[in-house]
Amino acid sequence: MSEKRVEGLILKKYSGFYYVQDDQQNIFECKLRGKLKSLVLSGDRAIILPLEDGKGILEEVLPRENELYRPRIANVNTVLIVMASGRPSPSMVLLDRLLFLSFYNNLVPYIILNKCDLEADPKARLIQDYYPRAGINLINTSVIMGTGIEALKKAIKGKIAVLAGPSGVGKSSLLNTLLAGSQVKTQEVSQKIGRGKHTTRHVELFPLDSGGWVADTPGFSVLDMPELKSPELGKYFPDFAPYFSDCRFRNCLHFKENDCEVKRMVEQGAIAQFRYQNYLSMLEELMENERCYK
Repeated sequence: MSEKRVEGLILKKYSGFYYVQDDQQNIFECKLRGKLKSLVLSGDRAIILPLEDGKGILEEVLPRENELYRPRIANVNTVLIVMASGRPSPSMVLLDRLLFLSFYNNLVPYIILNKCDLEADPKARLIQDYYPRAGINLINTSVIMGTGIEALKKAIKGKIAVLAGPSGVGKSSLLNTLLAGSQVKTQEVSQKIGRGKHTTRHVELFPLDSGGWVADTPGFSVLDMPELKSPELGKYFPDFAPYFSDCRFRNCLHFKENDCEVKRMVEQGAIAQFRYQNYLSMLEELMENERCYK
């Protein structure tokens, strides 16, 4: 038995055990050291003491970069916001809210426009046209044709990613496709953890052969606005930011003010009208919350 401690990533908690992957891709079934009282999450980096037969003791949880609450997971870097090119039609409201939540949580979002083998819905064409120009990452994918899968793996490489988006857009198919080249690791984790026998409240990270991990979760499930002052909302719309300095008022809400450069850019088409309307919807929600709590 080695007394050498190693650092690893917690993939999953199941039935009182924590499954930790080290930098050599070994997976250890760990029990907590008795004195460890802190909450341990999937995505946590941890120090473990390896024992015999793939067992180990989880001795320390390292400081987190971030923590999401639904799903409850630590150290996420990337959000894959999946929308369908068609069937179902993309929800622009949901897309912009998920983008806002990504930026609010300091995560890097990628819009994944899936099912690109289908004829593009008019809203999908709007997404294609606007968001890359606005500096927001977009990848077109098709599980059937294999389109965009390598680009998606490259985006995730070395990262912890969660999937988000409505039902019916192909999130499960994308996950299965990403894991198709990682069957050895996936089966090893599944055999130890018993995948398919647990409820969805458990968050599980799956390692990819290409590098990185994908969380087997429904992604963001809480879409309520966080506690945020209404003048702060605009800073989470990076496509608005270049115009703030030309607004007349320092704390411009880009709503009813005169001499607002953001509104001028909407009129000129530099900012998409639908994007601005979704911003106003969130702004009014924040303002209503502020009125309620006065």
